[in-house]
Amino acid sequence: MKFKLSNQIWASLLSLLLWGIVGITATVSSPPTALALEYNKEILIEADFSDRDLTDSSFTKANLRQSNFSHSNLRGVSFFAANLESANLEGVDLTNATLDSARLIKANLTNAVLEGAFAANAKFDGAIIDGADFTDVLLRPDEQKKLCKVAKGTNPTTGRDTRDTLFCP
Repeated sequence: MKFKLSNQIWASLLSLLLWGIVGITATVSSPPTALALEYNKEILIEADFSDRDLTDSSFTKANLRQSNFSHSNLRGVSFFAANLESANLEGVDLTNATLDSARLIKANLTNAVLEGAFAANAKFDGAIIDGADFTDVLLRPDEQKKLCKVAKGTNPTTGRDTRDTLFCP
């Protein structure tokens, strides 16, 4: 009887230990998951959001001047009326993002994918758009003309020429 009870205790302890190891391993080894986060109206000057999955997050009216979003997944993100002046958006995925009324003045959009983004009233003065993909992006005609003056390169992800995606002459 004593031997059987001892075996049950050891089996329970080993089982508990195993589940603890599995839980810790799952927590430590998993990449950061995408939870739609809200940073609306926040002051996040020079914030580092690089290499993150921020799918469907909201930065409405946030001050993100000189922030780093390089190589982040920004699919479906709202940057409505956000200040992204001099922000690093190199290699980001802005597919179906809302950029309406955003300030992207002097922003680095090198190799960014903006496919299907809504960018009416967005300002891109001085933005770097080498290799950016603007397929199906809604832009004001005057902003499109400004972008065509500096557009060059091919997006490494989509293989599309920047000038072609902007319908430059």
